[in-house]
Amino acid sequence: MNILSNTSECWAFQQSTIGKKIGFVPTMGNLHAGHASLIERSKQENDIAVVSIYVNPTQFNQQSDFQHYPRTLEQDKALLESLKVDYLLLPDEQTMYPDNYQVQLLETEISRELEGEYRPGHLGGMLTVVLKLLNLVRPTHAYFGEKDYQQLLLVKKMVQALLLPIQIIGCETLRAEDGLALSSRNSRLTDAQRKQATIFPELLRQNISVKLITENLIRQGFKVDYISEKWGRRLGAVWLGEIRLIDNVPV
Repeated sequence: MNILSNTSECWAFQQSTIGKKIGFVPTMGNLHAGHASLIERSKQENDIAVVSIYVNPTQFNQQSDFQHYPRTLEQDKALLESLKVDYLLLPDEQTMYPDNYQVQLLETEISRELEGEYRPGHLGGMLTVVLKLLNLVRPTHAYFGEKDYQQLLLVKKMVQALLLPIQIIGCETLRAEDGLALSSRNSRLTDAQRKQATIFPELLRQNISVKLITENLIRQGFKVDYISEKWGRRLGAVWLGEIRLIDNVPV
């Protein structure tokens, strides 16, 4: 597996892969089976598989969440090697933000609600870093999980609006046997919280109103940011202690 760590190496990579189908999976590390499923699809559909690991500070609206985000780089590298990934993009903050985040990408409609309302600045930071990563890799195809459904919609909208020749592919959410959507933040749940967390996707799937789901979640000890039906999905964000979980299911 080759490692790209700065812009010069990325430009050389782009020159050496002209005419190839390049599949790209951007991640923040702490990789799990959900990431692996995206990578495997990328490998199947492209000539070259690229994965990035970068814990992006600009999309954390709480500093404590950024500091506690699980970082497991050596373990992640071993997984990527086993999946036979061709290139790992591993940039540092100076590479990603030489301007100290003075230039930012802003979307003015979808990003005002749900995650945008409850995590100010998060979606702008996400779009900015995704655009930078796409520019460093110049993939033909990029793969995103549907668990972050609002993010997926925004990335698709950005690529279309900015005329980027990249196909954005949404992949179905991978779940644990207990039904909880796979997420790096799950590793921070205690055993008791993990058991409690399964109530969240169970309620999202039930044929009851958003109001009833919200009331049931509160009764079960969750703090609810939102439960909403939009874009043909039922989406939710809840807290268990200091851990925030998001999920969505088709309506």
